[in-house]
Amino acid sequence: MAHEEIIKRYSGLARAALAGETVMDCDPGAFADGCFGAAGYDDTAELPDRALQASLGCGNPVAVAELREGETVLDLGSGGGIDVLLSARRVGPQGKAYGLDASPDMVELARRNAEEAGATNVEFLHGAIEDVPLVDLSVDVVISNCVINLSSDKAAVLAEVFRVLRPGGRLGISDVVADGEIDPQARAAAEQRVGCVAGSLTVGQYRDLLLAAGFVGAAVTLTADHGDGVHSAIVQAVKPAISPGLEIRPMREGDAGQVLAIYQAGLDSGQASFETVAPSWEDFAASRLPHPRYVATDAQTGEVVGWVAASPVSSRLVYAGVVEHSVYVHPGCQAHGIGRALLAAFIAGSQDAGIWTIQAGIFPENAPSLSLHRALGFRVIGTRMRIGRHHGVWRDVVLLERRSAVTGA
Repeated sequence: MAHEEIIKRYSGLARAALAGETVMDCDPGAFADGCFGAAGYDDTAELPDRALQASLGCGNPVAVAELREGETVLDLGSGGGIDVLLSARRVGPQGKAYGLDASPDMVELARRNAEEAGATNVEFLHGAIEDVPLVDLSVDVVISNCVINLSSDKAAVLAEVFRVLRPGGRLGISDVVADGEIDPQARAAAEQRVGCVAGSLTVGQYRDLLLAAGFVGAAVTLTADHGDGVHSAIVQAVKPAISPGLEIRPMREGDAGQVLAIYQAGLDSGQASFETVAPSWEDFAASRLPHPRYVATDAQTGEVVGWVAASPVSSRLVYAGVVEHSVYVHPGCQAHGIGRALLAAFIAGSQDAGIWTIQAGIFPENAPSLSLHRALGFRVIGTRMRIGRHHGVWRDVVLLERRSAVTGA
């Protein structure tokens, strides 16, 4: 179903709700059996009837988003506003709840419901979930209720979610997913029953898109079973945390010049590596895993102030989950927690990517790096004595590794 047809469909449902009708966008049997709509909630007291009648979700994202007083929350595809109104209660008068919907009729319905509920800390926006009309780093939590499956460009949706979230911000949504590869016709029939008109992602595809967008701690938990391998699910993830004024995001080709300049500055210190000249971008990119690969940037200027990436230790399949990483920080930005935040993000992202062992070789004279790695769970394996010559001097290297407690445990 085309984007315009989806908007037309939900605008019609909104007009029906404004007329006092109870609406649904899936097969009545699936609606009842799958806890769709207001049946998925247990805290709807004092909400306007129209908000309940227009509840079209497949779960209760507010219950899993762990909203806190004073936070700003965004609901993607807010419909009649039930999740926005519930969120507004939880974040309190010092917080704010935004709702975004592509249907102008749904926005009008939600605004009327908010007015009837007396909610003053809410705002409903008209726009596409692939192009959120909010500035970067402006919300603490993004929720959504059975809407992302409607998008034909789910990668763009998750990229927008990552953009508007502040560092440490959370994603907590309900959606429709497929449990592995199943018969296409059976899957399409099940998706049609539950109103998933643009096609659902598999659990693995969802996790891969979250990782590519830059999220860590991705989890997809199946809930209601709609048959033929199609489920409702809770999807959760976190944007990497870092100090205010900074952001951690995936490394891009456009970062090449700044990444290599920071790399060269580290090599010039004489304490980072046996290498003396940074490679070309082509060689850098080819020798390192595409994910996880992060940069830390100044949130105002976009300037890269640090990076972390890793290379596989072997091409043999048995070592597929073993990597050797590097983390570099701009010499003018050290001692500000940037390296620690980058390494913490890399550890979390590596577990999402199926990596079970991260290793590093560090000169014993590089005490700050050794201390950082020990603080984040690396253990010293041993010291390789006089393993190589660096600027004419024989150098020792301390070997460290961190074994995942999640992947391969």
